[in-house]
Amino acid sequence: MSNNKSQNQAENSLQEVEVAVSRLEQRIEQNQNTILTVAAIILVVIAGVWAYISLYQEPLKKEAQASIFNAQYYFEVDSFQLALNGDGINDGFLQVIDNYGSTPAGELAKYYAGICYLNLGQFAEAKDMFKSFSSDDETLNTMALGLVGDAESELGNAEAAISAYKKAANNGNEIASPLFLKKLGDAYRAAGNKAEAKAAYQTIKDNYSRSNVAREVEKYLATVE
Repeated sequence: MSNNKSQNQAENSLQEVEVAVSRLEQRIEQNQNTILTVAAIILVVIAGVWAYISLYQEPLKKEAQASIFNAQYYFEVDSFQLALNGDGINDGFLQVIDNYGSTPAGELAKYYAGICYLNLGQFAEAKDMFKSFSSDDETLNTMALGLVGDAESELGNAEAAISAYKKAANNGNEIASPLFLKKLGDAYRAAGNKAEAKAAYQTIKDNYSRSNVAREVEKYLATVE
């Protein structure tokens, strides 16, 4: 009796599976055109992404890298005007930004251009360029934050300079943050705020004792005693 009951249950379960499979097959047949359309769209999207990356984006990156080369050379020899605007034959950083702004080289050109503007005394342009810069490199990002402070300082915007230096100092970058802690301390000291200046210098001593800036930190602290 028990065996017959188990057999009946198994047969019922099998029938239920067969019914479910049959219904699924019917749905697939009924929606076959829709399924094929969706599959075709997915294939087109995948092919489009592949084509964009391999046929457009990668060649563009190579072009940008070649384009920035001469501007970097002029930058290294302190020819900031030529580095920024080009020499009439080779692109400067501004042309690289215009033509290849979406590439890593185009983004790096913004950082270089900001420094060129600083050296040429065009501080508002330098500030705007640094603010538009973005990178996966933590040190460069921190440097750009702090260099906004240099531009603000040159423009006479003491509070804005302090704010920028503070952002760079708080970024926790082993290379760049101690540099801007020093500038933050100097800016506070120039504003007559010795307590905040001392705190900035002390942070160099406590958190970045191996940095080059820390070598003279006692001298900085002595100025705010």
